[in-house]
Amino acid sequence: MSTDSADGGRAETRPEIDVTEDAAEQALSLLENEGLDVEEAGLRLFVQQGGCAGLSYGMRFDDEPDEDDEIYEHHDLRVFVDPASLNYIEGSVLDYESGLQAEGFHVENPNVVSECGCGESFRT
Repeated sequence: MSTDSADGGRAETRPEIDVTEDAAEQALSLLENEGLDVEEAGLRLFVQQGGCAGLSYGMRFDDEPDEDDEIYEHHDLRVFVDPASLNYIEGSVLDYESGLQAEGFHVENPNVVSECGCGESFRT
């Protein structure tokens, strides 16, 4: 993904990942409950092989980003994404849903072409 720069050349733009305010609040609360420093630690969002559709999302807390991670900050939450996962989730929005049917984090991914019936795995 690229865009024209002011000098007429091509400038690389950074792939985007967004986080809703609800998701950030929930993650920050969980980080603090784990005793992690929210200034340095963050939520790692990644894609792994698995599930009936082939790929699934993973999330965990990390003390700090890896050297090659993209780091996103939304609503004071730091989100770490490795380069391989970014290829699958570029343009996604991390949200937090609470309701009668389900509660938890949910990735809204515009790159998904199909999902399994339970929504736990996907294909791009």
